[in-house]
Amino acid sequence: MRRLLCVAGLLGAACWMTGDLRAAEYLLIDDAPQPVDVSRVSYQYGSLSDGGHCSDLVDCECGSAIEEGCCAAVYDCGPTCGCEGSGCGCCGDHDGWLSRFLVPGDQCFTDFISPMTNPVFFEDPRTLTEARFIYLHHQVPNGALGGNVNVIALQLRAALTENLSIIATKDGFLTSTNPLIDDGWADVSAGLKYNLYKDPSRQRLLSAGFTFEMPVGSTRSLQGNGDGMFDLFLTGGTQFGRNNHWVSASGFLLPTDKSAESSIWFWSNHVDHRIAGTNFYLLGETNWYHYMSSGKAFNTAPIEGGDLFNFGTVGVAGNDIVTGALGVKYKPHSKMELGFAWETPLTERRDVLQNRLTVDCIFRY
Repeated sequence: MRRLLCVAGLLGAACWMTGDLRAAEYLLIDDAPQPVDVSRVSYQYGSLSDGGHCSDLVDCECGSAIEEGCCAAVYDCGPTCGCEGSGCGCCGDHDGWLSRFLVPGDQCFTDFISPMTNPVFFEDPRTLTEARFIYLHHQVPNGALGGNVNVIALQLRAALTENLSIIATKDGFLTSTNPLIDDGWADVSAGLKYNLYKDPSRQRLLSAGFTFEMPVGSTRSLQGNGDGMFDLFLTGGTQFGRNNHWVSASGFLLPTDKSAESSIWFWSNHVDHRIAGTNFYLLGETNWYHYMSSGKAFNTAPIEGGDLFNFGTVGVAGNDIVTGALGVKYKPHSKMELGFAWETPLTERRDVLQNRLTVDCIFRY
């Protein structure tokens, strides 16, 4: 029944996102400057000078104004600067040496920010070329012998085409004061993500993908167990109102050796609000983990690992853990994000999470 509800929920979300409800209002203009209804101009479009025309907008980024709109007028990129077809992304200089090796990320959704928590599995639906540096300070409950785990990691994403990207979502080094977890290297995950649907005029998109976690980490750090694990996921996002965004992702974590690791179904949600006239965002997130089947490898305590670990614990099937997080992000421009989020379980069950501080810094091309 839970799997049927999951499939129904995912299909419902996909249908809603491709429906006719409008998530935000956008200003469409032709090449010639024309008067602007300021009430319809969202903060991400920049600010109007006294002239009251789209050509007077300042700090307008390609992808914020849609079609042959304000971005084209400000940057003088021509009509292809809008988000029609594959024209999005002409603004800015992509003729440097990086263009020989990398494809620029999607420029049609530059007012979105990436999720913070469940960092390994909560995937941004956009096609991106970026490096994301992550620091986690993870406190372990006394029921799991206490202490803390610190993680330093680097995620990499590279757009191969307008819709296809390669993603490397897990790696890093752990230090720990918990007696069950020693210092060492994390497993490594990589895979592909493909954009199934996008509507820049409504600021909606939907993507699907997979990763495979290679058990190459340090066993003393409770990594490197099993024969690997697949993550099959669906992720989407939409803008609603003038400065609000919702991103949601759900997927199945399926180990190739079910006796060594547990099978998990997760569902993560992110809502943010851009503070008026600033580059700061307030965000809230929730993550739900449902253990579909138990492993047979770990019976020291009735706990599982959530997003960072998979112990393969005996007898956890049917259990759930839900976490909630609040945070803030600063986005000086479309090519950089700096974020902080504090996360804690909302359920009585905590597994190995008492609370967690997540810090990330993203650089995009």
